[in-house]
Amino acid sequence: MKPYCFVLMPFGRKYDEAGRVVEFDAVYDQIIAPAIEDASLEPVRADEEIIGGIIHKPMFERLMMCEYAVADLTTANANVFYELGIRHGVRPYSTVPIAGSGMRLPFDVAPLRAILYELDDYGFPENSESARKLLRERLEACRDPSDDSPLYQLLTDVPRPDLQRLKTDSFRDLIEYSKSMKERLRRAREEGSGAINVIEKEIDVIDADPAIVVDLLLSYRAVKDWQGMVDLADKMAPPLKQTILVQEQLGFALNRLQLHKESEHILTEIIDKHGPSSETNGILGRVYKDQWEKAKENESPAASAYLEKAIDAYLQGFEADWRDAYPGINAVTLMECSDPPDPRRIELIPVVAYSVKRRLASKNPDYWDHATELEVHVLSQESEKARAALGMALATIRETWEPETTANNIKMIRNARESRGINSEWIKDIESTLEQAKP
Repeated sequence: MKPYCFVLMPFGRKYDEAGRVVEFDAVYDQIIAPAIEDASLEPVRADEEIIGGIIHKPMFERLMMCEYAVADLTTANANVFYELGIRHGVRPYSTVPIAGSGMRLPFDVAPLRAILYELDDYGFPENSESARKLLRERLEACRDPSDDSPLYQLLTDVPRPDLQRLKTDSFRDLIEYSKSMKERLRRAREEGSGAINVIEKEIDVIDADPAIVVDLLLSYRAVKDWQGMVDLADKMAPPLKQTILVQEQLGFALNRLQLHKESEHILTEIIDKHGPSSETNGILGRVYKDQWEKAKENESPAASAYLEKAIDAYLQGFEADWRDAYPGINAVTLMECSDPPDPRRIELIPVVAYSVKRRLASKNPDYWDHATELEVHVLSQESEKARAALGMALATIRETWEPETTANNIKMIRNARESRGINSEWIKDIESTLEQAKP
């Protein structure tokens, strides 16, 4: 059996203080994981950021028990540095730091002998083969151990823990269990809510690996089992349930269950405590948007107030991070639906268009990037460009509710324009295609 190599690094797309981007998943896929496998080791990636940054028991076990570790210090992620400190405290050697060349760090990493890798303007690795080779060689050199922990390098009298006496076999079993459970959940999402519920009944939600519990939560979301999400959140251990990610997803599910006030309370509490963000405000904007549509259908005088609150929530989220076009496009779409149309949309559309253009240029755009581009072209009355963007969006659908959401937005734009006497017949085909789309 191959020894494990624990990888300490952020997930997804992150930015440093200067606004430079790093695509960490690409760094992992193109440099770190292949180098670890080339060194005849088994990569195990830290997943604390997926679950909101909490440090949990499996994390400490992996930091201590994995024979090797790689720590990506790029963007000076606080969790990674904390975990590196723990690792250096219990493992005198076999920890290899790496970092993106030219990225700002809080201190000089030269004493740690960090391997530097190059990034292009979009945050993707350049010359990855060179960094991969250096990392593989450093990991192989760790088989002839030499202290790399500053603690053990500088303080020679520090007692060295006897990690070989710990239960390494049971630790390996837990890692393999976690990997197999995630694969089972992936397959269960294809079968539906019932298959996911069967898996939930097999685990102790309170004591299970938090990454598995969150994967379970997102699996319920993938099959649109909103009540399953709410029920699962109620069973979670308090530290996990209170993470921003779980609270956001709970607010999302409650809103889909038409429990708008409960959802609003959770989301506004997150914003009051942690400040606005594109993600939280994007979900809150959807809460107000759904209430606006319901009030409008019932001809309630509260409709205009809900519309204004939705626009404000989305706009606040976009202003919190101009690089995330999702709340921006929703703000502009609702401005188009105002009566009369909100004049701010004229200035905002080019900003949203530039934001999504940068995301599309990142080499790894997702469904929402293409869907946002589609809406921008619909709002700008560019039918041919809209149809081209539609094709790209259809090719990147992950979950059934994604095109449903976009179709609803397109329909709102069409209805608003038709009410003003603008011919929008061409939009119907796009709307219909999205309504019928599947992953």
